[in-house]
Amino acid sequence: MSSTESPSVSAASVLPRVAPVRVGEGERLRSVRLPGVTLAIRSRRPAREGLPPALYVHGLGGSSQNWSSLMAELDDVVDSEAVDLPGFGDSPPPDDGNYSVTGHARAVIRYLDASGRGPVHLFGNSLGGAVTTRVAAVRPDLVRTLTLVSPALPELRIQRTAAPTALLGVPGVAALFTRFTREWTAEQRMRGVMALCYGDPTRVSPEAFQHAVAELERRLQLPYFWDAMTRSARGIVNAYTLGGQHGLWRQAERVLAPTLLIYGGRDQLVGFRMARRAARAFRDSRLLSLPDAGHVAMMEYPDVVATAFRELLADTAKAAADAGTRS
Repeated sequence: MSSTESPSVSAASVLPRVAPVRVGEGERLRSVRLPGVTLAIRSRRPAREGLPPALYVHGLGGSSQNWSSLMAELDDVVDSEAVDLPGFGDSPPPDDGNYSVTGHARAVIRYLDASGRGPVHLFGNSLGGAVTTRVAAVRPDLVRTLTLVSPALPELRIQRTAAPTALLGVPGVAALFTRFTREWTAEQRMRGVMALCYGDPTRVSPEAFQHAVAELERRLQLPYFWDAMTRSARGIVNAYTLGGQHGLWRQAERVLAPTLLIYGGRDQLVGFRMARRAARAFRDSRLLSLPDAGHVAMMEYPDVVATAFRELLADTAKAAADAGTRS
């Protein structure tokens, strides 16, 4: 594994010059080159040495920045890193163009294997929830605990508000949408995204909104932006149709790690009704329901999510100690 400290993912990149990715106070961004993929990794210096490692995986259209608030809340209990999935944030597209849930999971596994940080406390939101569920199922040795915020697990009947996202995976729709929205400003686009993702968009500070707009403007200049979005959306849809041992619900049942499930009552993309099914599927799970949260509870209520994770951490440590005493 090799890494560089530049916010650019590759010094030899032939991609157009765009504004640098924002790195918040106390954060560090580095680029890690692995076989077939280059990943941008955002990290925070932990409050003290020796804390257990954590890895955070964002959702469709997101980036490692989605986890900055939660990482700051938890820097006294875990050593945090957040990954930009291939084609998102500051990570370039994968060499093989594979944006499936399995492809993204493979990238996460490659990083964990190469870094030697596993087993980690693994977090996932939306698409990242599906990715991390697959990672935990196929590589239990890499996962200490699993925290899923509105995971994109298959629903028989998706919400109407989630339909446009699903349609994004249909060939030709992205090009049509791009033409239709050509005159939209980044501010207009971002207000639409936040109305869809937040239970209460007014919770977003003006400063945070401007940061999000700047990031969207940067990414819209990347020639692969829509390709990464559409192929990843198609990957979610395809994952929903898989049966047998590769089905996401079947893989959820195979997860051994203690699992914290977080669902928002105002989530317009993942049905709140799926919370109880998820609680039944994951064998060692606990459920946090946030009636006023939308799709990104870790951004809306990072303090509440952090408290729930701390409780998971404490209970897991107690269970391990009790098991050691009995043996």
